Amino acid sequence: MKRNNIIIAVVIGYLCMHADCSSKKQPGPPDPNPPVPPVVTSGVTAWITNGDRSNLLQKQTTLLSFSSSTNSNPTVEVDSTITYQTVDGFGYTLTGGSAYLINRLPAAQKASLLQELFGSSETSIGISYLRVSIGASDLSAEVFSYNDMPAGQTDVNLTNFNLSKDTVDVIPLLKEILLINPDIKIMGSPWSAPVWMKDNGNSVGGSLQPQYYSVYAQYFVKYIQAMRAKGITIDAITPQNEPQHGGNNPSMVMSAAQQADFIKNHLGPAFQSAGLTTKIIIWDHNCDNPNYPISILNDAAAKQYINGSAFHLYAGNISALSTVHAAHPDKHLYFTEQWTAGSGAFDGDLKWHLRNVIVGSMRNWSRIALEWNLANDGGYNPHTPGGCTECKGALTLDGAINRNVSYYIVAHASKFVRPGSVRIESNNVATIFNVAFKTPDGKKVLIAINDGTTAATLNIKFKGQIAVATLAAGAAATYIW
Repeated sequence: MKRNNIIIAVVIGYLCMHADCSSKKQPGPPDPNPPVPPVVTSGVTAWITNGDRSNLLQKQTTLLSFSSSTNSNPTVEVDSTITYQTVDGFGYTLTGGSAYLINRLPAAQKASLLQELFGSSETSIGISYLRVSIGASDLSAEVFSYNDMPAGQTDVNLTNFNLSKDTVDVIPLLKEILLINPDIKIMGSPWSAPVWMKDNGNSVGGSLQPQYYSVYAQYFVKYIQAMRAKGITIDAITPQNEPQHGGNNPSMVMSAAQQADFIKNHLGPAFQSAGLTTKIIIWDHNCDNPNYPISILNDAAAKQYINGSAFHLYAGNISALSTVHAAHPDKHLYFTEQWTAGSGAFDGDLKWHLRNVIVGSMRNWSRIALEWNLANDGGYNPHTPGGCTECKGALTLDGAINRNVSYYIVAHASKFVRPGSVRIESNNVATIFNVAFKTPDGKKVLIAINDGTTAATLNIKFKGQIAVATLAAGAAATYIW
């Protein structure tokens, strides 16, 4: 035994000649609470648009990793167990002018563009909802209805009703779009009734005469039936675009009392009698007057025919949608129009529209978020005499295809938040305004805008783990996991 101990001592001594044993502690018991390395569970894909256009809906090459790390960053916590409204879609108004310009692109360029706008591939933005005008809007090349009559003549039986003006561009283009996305939803909105039904006999302003309420209700029925005969389903209508703005060409004024009367005594029963399931959506105007739709919904005889209320945001606050929701939570909300101006700045419009139109409308119960015009040319044409002269489309079609700010505003949602997605809980924090969804295939999507003037580093927290993201000042991001 003594001999063995001597050998061990010699070996230890030899080892210590090559390592400073005198300065090292001998091994002790294992640490009962050793540091735990962060556990990485999954990755987050980010798509970014910067206000300076350095990224334009650009997929980032580096995945953000969820882990159990902790830090002091502002935290956006996403909770998929708390759910809100279901999403119907995102998109634009396909104006008559938009259809005219798209139809005149070279065939290959047009086919490629339609796939980009309405397809489901990696290179598509997946527009899932369109609004169209019933008759002309102010971004049609001319003013028309589907039942125009010579001055002094009427047509109470609607014998001369026809869609002929729309059969040139709008209807053929809708049919091509439906071949790409058969499930796209379409809303129709009139800018004016035929002038012979109006008290001023003019396409600008004036009101629908009460003796024509039932005739005008049948005008809607005929429109929906005629579109269906063309293979186009109109999912919803509004009785009047911007019923408190009579200065556009065309336009028509309709008070809340008049709209309630029209719906409960004429339009609703006409749809019911014709077996139409097309949704009736009221208001379709600004957020400064939530009492307009609330007063109509307070009328039980009108409410039974109404699916919900639609809003624009040229005045008021987006929270008006929640005001209407609180008064009538059984009815839906829709955000149907917001324009970008030719004089607007890309960075300013990106921030404002992401915060209000996309994030804001969705956080206030809207089922859709639509920007205004899909396309125009470099001179903001076509438009009617007296129509909007500086409404910038999502696309400028002027020899080349230029993608403008509202293209990216909508694409940050439409590409990733598919119809049937459900809004889930998330919190706004610091300068980061956001909204979250769970998609039909189980993915989580967080749309965020940094409304501040400096870059922000934030945590995206989900099920107790965080992914750290940095978002430049004024940048929009869509995060998917």
